[in-house]
Amino acid sequence: MKYLLTIIFLLGFLSVPAFAQDVKNPSIIIDTIEIPFYDFNTVSRDAVVVDLENTHAISWQITIDNNLAYNNPEGNAVLKFYDKNSDKFIEIGMGAPPDEKFWVAVNTEKEGYVVVQRDLERGWYPSTKLIISYTERGGLTVNNGARITVSSLNIGSFEIDSYSVHGMQGSTDPPAVDSGKVIIEFLSGDPSQNVMALFPFYLAAGIGILVGILYLTKKRS
Repeated sequence: MKYLLTIIFLLGFLSVPAFAQDVKNPSIIIDTIEIPFYDFNTVSRDAVVVDLENTHAISWQITIDNNLAYNNPEGNAVLKFYDKNSDKFIEIGMGAPPDEKFWVAVNTEKEGYVVVQRDLERGWYPSTKLIISYTERGGLTVNNGARITVSSLNIGSFEIDSYSVHGMQGSTDPPAVDSGKVIIEFLSGDPSQNVMALFPFYLAAGIGILVGILYLTKKRS
């Protein structure tokens, strides 16, 4: 049994990478945008909604790399991502040092604007990237760069097709930031268009079942 298990695991490790190299998903869309610092020196009501080149639906992930240099300790970097088919949006807020407050809010058709998570101190980490992910079945999950702060929040169907940014609370406030940029990467796709991409998981499950059967057989004998 010892040698059989060794062979099984070797086959698993050897076949998965080789197979994965040939697996492609034609539905995958990747967009990368850079937002200059001066776009954040505006108030919410004056924020410009920018259309994305592609719509990201079904299953998507947003990676946010905030490289802004804040000019005002009360300034923020606020990003809103809008749903294509409704008035829903997701809002991510990152405050200036030293507090580095952080919040996540959603605007839904039933509940309206709701802050679902807020940290007044050390809520985000400038040296790391934020990750926002969504699936139609799993909902919305947010990672602030160190931990998951929002997990599997049900927001219904959400197809991102535009965004806006702002950072000032009042029009007479000092500029929120004075240099830097925010880099955002959008990644989306439809897993159903690449069923064979699940092969590694099927293989792992099969190995687990076989090992269990062999273990029980040996135990009974």
